[in-house]
Amino acid sequence: MPESIPLKLDAIRSALATNTLGRQMHLYPELPSTNAEAMLLAQAGAAHGTVVLAEGQTAGRGRHARAWFSPAGLNIYGSIIVRGSGSGLPLQEWLSWVPLISALAVAEAVQQVAALSLSLKWPNDLLFQDRKVGGVLCESALTSSTGPIVVIGIGLNVNVRQEAFPEELRPIATSLSEATHRPIDRNRLVAQLLLELEQRLDELGDHGPAQLRQAYQTRCITLGRRVRAMLGQDQELIGTAESIAADGALQLRPAPVSPDSPPSPLIDIRAADVIHLR
Repeated sequence: MPESIPLKLDAIRSALATNTLGRQMHLYPELPSTNAEAMLLAQAGAAHGTVVLAEGQTAGRGRHARAWFSPAGLNIYGSIIVRGSGSGLPLQEWLSWVPLISALAVAEAVQQVAALSLSLKWPNDLLFQDRKVGGVLCESALTSSTGPIVVIGIGLNVNVRQEAFPEELRPIATSLSEATHRPIDRNRLVAQLLLELEQRLDELGDHGPAQLRQAYQTRCITLGRRVRAMLGQDQELIGTAESIAADGALQLRPAPVSPDSPPSPLIDIRAADVIHLR
């Protein structure tokens, strides 16, 4: 398989069709974390839509501060600064939907560029045949002068070979090139990803989550599965994930205490580690 072509700002810009996202872009050979750099830029006044990209990360993070495997020159590590929440949607509901629609945007971009259909694991993991290929980490801050700031961090395994993953990740992770058996143009993929994300942010701000919720549920393989939701402080809940609520929560029906028990009411899960059970 040919080597991964380097990221280049000129190549990304030549394919870029957005109105705002990516009009200001920073590309670094290496960063500790694109999210950390983007948040610093945001707090210093960087414009809405500013993008931070890195060829490699030394301290990449996933959810719950887990380390993110970030080899140089192969994948996409990027963070986008988003200011404001659009009109007509309560801030908390908007914030809860941003990670979900960001994962949806990545999946749609991959479909367009790599002709590969990815599934979503609630809330924001991207899977191919139950192996993780990417994830989204959103971090927010509120300022009195400019309102909400959200940094949308995206990590996507693009051209890394299966044998290059750490041994503990090989059974549970893969990359786009491994799935398609060909290298993927990361520059074109970044441009498409920004377009898909911009369109979904505009849809959320202008019209709310109704259509996005339907699109997300179509790709979400958590629904219909028996899952374990880890709620923190050693609390867990086992049941069947049935739907996505209007505010983006995962609606879980707990397993009955006994075969004769009536169905339990749905419980809305807004923050949890969700594990798919066999």
